[in-house]
Amino acid sequence: MNDPGPAAPPPHPSLPGQEGARPPAVPVSPADPDVPVPPAGPGVAPPFAAPPTEGRNTRLWLGLGAGALALLLCCGGGGAAVVGLAVSGVQAVEEQGRTVSTDYYRALAERKYGAAYDQLCDDAQRRESRREFERRVAAEPQIDTFRVGEVDTTTLTVPVDVTFTGGDRDRQQVTLGQDRQTGGMEVCGVS
Repeated sequence: MNDPGPAAPPPHPSLPGQEGARPPAVPVSPADPDVPVPPAGPGVAPPFAAPPTEGRNTRLWLGLGAGALALLLCCGGGGAAVVGLAVSGVQAVEEQGRTVSTDYYRALAERKYGAAYDQLCDDAQRRESRREFERRVAAEPQIDTFRVGEVDTTTLTVPVDVTFTGGDRDRQQVTLGQDRQTGGMEVCGVS
């Protein structure tokens, strides 16, 4: 016995003027006979584009490289800013230390002992009153000239070469401190 195969679809109702014409065949999905399957073959577009496969690693490495460059620029810029702040902070301490030491010794050389006392830090002023300070420095040898050296920012000291009116010379060490209210440098002692 021969198997005739699948049964032919029922005849399609014809439209007027097309008696006997058959409709075009539309393939159906084997899973669901009500869902048509698009025809396959050359020139037929698939229902969605396939993802690109060539150059995938290249794009990945380019993206990672761009991200690393951005991170480096951000971190490098931040690092440069921190270094810049540290350098400018050290320069400010050096400048203020030299300025306050110069003002202190200038006031002593000009015998303006009250102005010299005003350059002292709070601790030094607590140890010695203005009157006691003025009496003490007036009794010491008079400063003729002085030269302020470079500030040592690690110990906050400044060397000062002093020449007295009699010609004697001395190298003194100024100890600096920071004013808690203004943040400026002050003289906290001389040795």
